[in-house]
Amino acid sequence: MKKVTVEKNLTEGNVAKQLIMFALPFLISNIIQSLYNVADMLIVGNFVGQVGVSGVNNGGQVTFIVTNIVIGLSVGGTVIIAQYLGSGDRKSMNESIATLITSLLVAAVIFTVVMLLLSDTILQLIKTPEESYGQARDYLNITLSGTIFIFGYNAFSAILRGMGDSKRPLYFVAIACVINIFLDLLFVGGFGMAAMGAALATIISQAISMIACIIYLKKSDFAFDFKLSSFRFYKDKFFKLMQVGVPVSIQNVIVNFSFIVLTAIANGMGLSASAAIGIVGKYNGFAILPAIAVGSSVSAMVAQNMGAGRIDRAKKTFHVGFILAFSISLVVFIITRLFPEQILSLFGDEPDMIAVGVEYLDTFSFDYLIVPAAFCLNGIITGSGHTIISSISGIMSSVGFRVPLAILFGLILDKGMWGLGLAAPLATIGTTLFAFIYYISGRWKKNKVIKEN
Repeated sequence: MKKVTVEKNLTEGNVAKQLIMFALPFLISNIIQSLYNVADMLIVGNFVGQVGVSGVNNGGQVTFIVTNIVIGLSVGGTVIIAQYLGSGDRKSMNESIATLITSLLVAAVIFTVVMLLLSDTILQLIKTPEESYGQARDYLNITLSGTIFIFGYNAFSAILRGMGDSKRPLYFVAIACVINIFLDLLFVGGFGMAAMGAALATIISQAISMIACIIYLKKSDFAFDFKLSSFRFYKDKFFKLMQVGVPVSIQNVIVNFSFIVLTAIANGMGLSASAAIGIVGKYNGFAILPAIAVGSSVSAMVAQNMGAGRIDRAKKTFHVGFILAFSISLVVFIITRLFPEQILSLFGDEPDMIAVGVEYLDTFSFDYLIVPAAFCLNGIITGSGHTIISSISGIMSSVGFRVPLAILFGLILDKGMWGLGLAAPLATIGTTLFAFIYYISGRWKKNKVIKEN
C-alpha cells in the first residue's frame, strides 16, 4: 500500500493561488475551531442561562492561558520545520519534529499539575462572580485535565502546516467539533450537567481528534513513528525551538492576560457584564478568524521561502495576504455593525446582557478593520524567525495599550463597557504601527533560523 505524503512545496508557483489554497483550509479549520469553542457557551447559555455563560467564560479564560502557551511553541515548530524543509535539510527537520513532540509531552504533564493546583487561586484573582464560581471551577478543572490533548493536537497541526499541509488539521478539528457539539447537547441538554458537561464534551472530543491525527501520521511517510525510540531530544534543536517559540508563547500569555484583566473589570460591573464580555469574546474569536488564518498562512509560506532564500516571494506573500485578509474582515465589520443584537441573542435572551453587549461591540468592532494588517505583518516577521519582534509588538499591544486604556476608559473615565471596547482597536493601531516600522526597515530579511554562510 502506497503511503501518502504530508509535504507540499510552497516556494514555487503563483503566490496568490498558493496562499489562498493554503489559507482556505486554515480558515475553515479556524471557523470550525471557533464553532467548537462557541458551542460550549451557546449550548450552556440556552440551557443554563447567564450563570452558566459566566462560568464557562471565566473558566475558559484560564484554560486559554495553557492553550496559548502551546500554540506559541507550536508556531515556533511550524517556522523551523518549514524553513528546514524549504532549505532541503531533512535531517534537521526530522530532529526538530522529534524534539518538539517530546518536549511538549513533558510540558503537558507539568502544566496539568501546576494549573490544577492554582485553579482556585486564579479564579479568585479574576473576581469570578459568586453566582457562577462553582460552574467556572468545574469547567476549568475538567478542561485542565485534558491539557495533553490540547498540546498534542496543536503540536501535530503545527508540524503538518510547517510541511505545507493545512488540509489534515482541518479534518481533525472537524471531527472534534462534531463530537463536541453532540456531547454538549447530550451532557448539558440531556443530562443537565451544565458547565461540567461542556468541559467533559471538550476534552473527550479533543482526545478523539488527537488520536485520529496520530493514526493518520502513522499511515503516512511521517518521520516520527510514535514508537518509544522516536521520542528523542536534540539539545541544539530544542534551543532553536525555544528561541523561536518562547517569545510567541510569552506574547500569547500576555495577550490572554490582558483579556483576563478586561474580564475582571467587567466582572466588577455585574453578572450581565460578565456574561456579555464572554459572549463578545467568543464572537470576536470568530470575527477575526480571516485575519488569523491568513496571517498564520503568511507565516508558514514565508518560512519555507526564507529557507529557500526567496525573500522577494516572501514579501509578495505578505502583500497578497493583507489584501485577502482585509477584504474578508471588512465584510465581518459591516455585519457586526448592522446586526449586534441578533448576534448576541444567539447566546441568550436576557435583555440586560444584550444591551451591555451591544454597548461593548459598538467600539470593539472597529478592531476588525485593523487586525488584518497586524496579523499579516506579524506573519512575515514570525515566518522569517524574528519572533522576539512580533512578541514585543503583541506585548506592547496588551500591556502598553489595551490594559491601560481599558482602565482609563472603563473605570477612570467611567465609560463602562463602551470604554472597554474602545481599548481594543486603539491597542491594535499601536502594535500595527510598531510592526510596520520594523517591516519597512528591512531587518526581517535576515534569516534567524538558518544562518547565512
